[in-house]
Amino acid sequence: MISRPRPWRRTHLGTEADRATFRTLHTASLAAPALREGLNEDSAERSLRHLRALLGTPAAALTDTRDVLAWAGIGHHHAAETARFIADMGEDAHTRIADMGVCADSGCPVRQVIISPLVVEEVLAGTLVVGAPHATGSLIRAANEVAAWVSGQLELARLDDSRTALMEAEVRALRAQISPHFIYNSLGAIASFVRTDPDRARELLLEFADFTRYSFRRHGNYTTLAEELRSVERYLLLEQARFGDRLEVTLQIAPEVLPVAVPFLCIQPLVENAVQHGLEASADKPDGIGRLTIVARDMDTDCVIEVEDDGAGEDPERVRRALAGDASMDSVGLGNVDARLRNTYGDDYGLVVETALGAGTKVIVRVPKFAPGVHV
Repeated sequence: MISRPRPWRRTHLGTEADRATFRTLHTASLAAPALREGLNEDSAERSLRHLRALLGTPAAALTDTRDVLAWAGIGHHHAAETARFIADMGEDAHTRIADMGVCADSGCPVRQVIISPLVVEEVLAGTLVVGAPHATGSLIRAANEVAAWVSGQLELARLDDSRTALMEAEVRALRAQISPHFIYNSLGAIASFVRTDPDRARELLLEFADFTRYSFRRHGNYTTLAEELRSVERYLLLEQARFGDRLEVTLQIAPEVLPVAVPFLCIQPLVENAVQHGLEASADKPDGIGRLTIVARDMDTDCVIEVEDDGAGEDPERVRRALAGDASMDSVGLGNVDARLRNTYGDDYGLVVETALGAGTKVIVRVPKFAPGVHV
């Protein structure tokens, strides 16, 4: 006997409990983006209506440790009284139930409020206030669970702020490593053209001004690959003014990757490192020429950038120490760039360095063309 498979028939998406769970998760996801910005009047206003929908209560509010930031639903006239309750809490991170007393509005359903603490890094940051006719046991538990979830989102916001501050500190450290010798030598090269070729001296001076303006800009953790490569081009023009025919540069850039957002100063230090540690050893080569190749490829969902020189190469162990953040290594910014790439995209996107003594160096940077939170 041969059994035939039953034809597929469309059914409802799960049980009612499954659908209720989906609605709850969806509502929470709507509140999350605002809370991930931290606790302030704007984020409280944008997230609160979704939090009130989660609780299904007549009123809800978010406060800091002093005042009501936003109120949703009925009973806004209780905000001042609620603020006094908050002020009396001090550093107490325990849930409280407060009676609203006699209300001038006889139709107001807010007779009690549940004040659930919002704790961030073990410090009271504010409260979730839930207004209802009666503070039932199930409503208290629900308020505490939602408050714990809000606290988690605020913890993530604090983590994002810390990560941003760390990246800014790392960029400041990288700027401090920009070689003073490069600045001195660039100005020396420009000065050498002032009498013999004043037009070129003027052009180089403008390139130097644009290079320093970009390198020391004060806003944004990210830039486009096009802007980063333009700064690299300025740097190389200044170095070619110094080295002349001893420096040969090849660029192979796929136009489709130019708009990709990348961490600020993630390519330029690699090129400077190639010149400083690779091409300056070219005096020992038969033709005395140092060759630098920069390639940017479109690799499906990723962009791959390669910086390669044919200089003296490096001991792989020293490179590993530089990538590990060993300050005694003099590879300009290698560990800094690697750390910022990993912090931004994850450990799968760190630098790859191919080198050996006498064999030159290739540094490979791979970044996703689109990544959450990475934009110019």
